[in-house]
Amino acid sequence: MSLLDTAAEDTRPTKPCQKFEGHIGQVAGVIHLPGGQQIMTSSYESLRVWNLQTGEQISHLDGENSGMGPIALSVDGKKIASGSRDRVVRLWSIEIGRVIAEWTGHTSAVESVSWNGDGERVLSGSWDGTARVWDVGTGNTVLEINTGLHEVYTAIFSPDSTLIATGGLSTKDEFIKIWDANTSKLVSILKGHTFRVQCLAWTANRSTLISGSWDHTIRTWDTSTWQQIAVFTGHIYSVYDIAISPNGCILASASGDDTARLWNLQNGQPIGSTLRHPNNVNCVSFSTDGTLLATGCRDKSAYTWDIAAIIDKAGLKELLVSCSFHLSPPTKLAIPGC
Repeated sequence: MSLLDTAAEDTRPTKPCQKFEGHIGQVAGVIHLPGGQQIMTSSYESLRVWNLQTGEQISHLDGENSGMGPIALSVDGKKIASGSRDRVVRLWSIEIGRVIAEWTGHTSAVESVSWNGDGERVLSGSWDGTARVWDVGTGNTVLEINTGLHEVYTAIFSPDSTLIATGGLSTKDEFIKIWDANTSKLVSILKGHTFRVQCLAWTANRSTLISGSWDHTIRTWDTSTWQQIAVFTGHIYSVYDIAISPNGCILASASGDDTARLWNLQNGQPIGSTLRHPNNVNCVSFSTDGTLLATGCRDKSAYTWDIAAIIDKAGLKELLVSCSFHLSPPTKLAIPGC
């Protein structure tokens, strides 16, 4: 029996807008590309670019079976950083469709990549227990943090690039650690989760850090005190990925319970029905205007979901405009939903 069968039945399941098929391995990463017309997905064998409206594959970037997983888009939208099981961090040019740099130094799989605010640094987290900051221009490691975690599953810069948050596996219940991004000095240890932390996200104003864990929960943290604010419950298996909508009002989560979920960040309540998938959901990504969600699944496919329609159905249209975390209006794209 699937874990999904143990959940409460949804009599009106939400259906995806589009399905993207072609990978020969599970989809480990997904991002929206500039212009609002395409998404990119990663699997162990390749990166692929897809037409959002038709679901057709546009291009295929060969990963030479390097075991690629996480991907992150540069600030200027021209480059992709990727992590892999072969311990290499790769830099890709979207324009020419190939690898333009390979950075080595990690001694185990690279499970996380993220960019800093000005696009001049890439942060990677690895199963070797370290986080590394790479200079994009030279490829040199400019900072190495020995986190004390047995394995790092997620590492991200704060929005102002002054802090680094790491999450992973620990025997001391110290699953989240905060570091000074310039000196690598430990700033704080966040305690509350009971199993490894798989994913992290900052709100744009840096006031809140959000974490997802194998303990099935999502937790929010006040970054002025580093104290826990709230616990979101509902998933019945590990939380693999989280993403915050561009206006900071909605959280999306991906789980091993074969669902993605939407959450109201103002009150921590779930929004609408669960987004059901055929298998584990590995990753989630909002479009630039926040009206479309892309998900990557263990069934080797990616999906898109009409967030605007879900929010409208739930009677929460205000979440597409503004909320307590709101900083600026979302950018409107050419493809509003499905």
